[in-house]
Amino acid sequence: MKMMLIVSATILCGGFGLSLLAAAKPLRTVADVDLQRYLGTWYEIATIPASFQKNCVGVTATYTLRPDGAIGVLNRCRKFTLDGKEKSVKGKAWVVDKNTNAKLRVQFFWPFSGAYWIIELDPDYQYAVVGHPGRNYLWILCRRPQMDESLYTQLLEKIAAQGYDVKRLVRTLQPVGEAGT
Repeated sequence: MKMMLIVSATILCGGFGLSLLAAAKPLRTVADVDLQRYLGTWYEIATIPASFQKNCVGVTATYTLRPDGAIGVLNRCRKFTLDGKEKSVKGKAWVVDKNTNAKLRVQFFWPFSGAYWIIELDPDYQYAVVGHPGRNYLWILCRRPQMDESLYTQLLEKIAAQGYDVKRLVRTLQPVGEAGT
């Protein structure tokens, strides 16, 4: 029995199991999000790849306030290259935790929706990290297409402390030299 426990612990710490252990610890969100300041366009700097973003580069997410109080979501990307065909999808998001505004649900196709939890946010709303309570998804976002490398490294440390396997993150190709960079 003792040998079986040791083998099980070794297997758990070998990769996928490690994320299972980390996921047992609740994902922490930021204390407060001013949704008016959060609105606008964000550039994806890095992501844990999701099937619905396959072959996407130049990814942006634009958030707007809808007349019904929900948040309009417009995700855009280019296929394969920055000059590739544009692909976009519209959706909506709504706040789940009104005390912090940091936990939202996002929906692109009814009746399916997913968790959108803001786990890191710059006080000046220049960068954000959006996660999923099961650590299945993660996006590092910035108001500009490029992020300072030292800031990116700091965010990786914070993300790892939240139980994410940062080796799964993939940098997103973005245009260089655009306005605001």
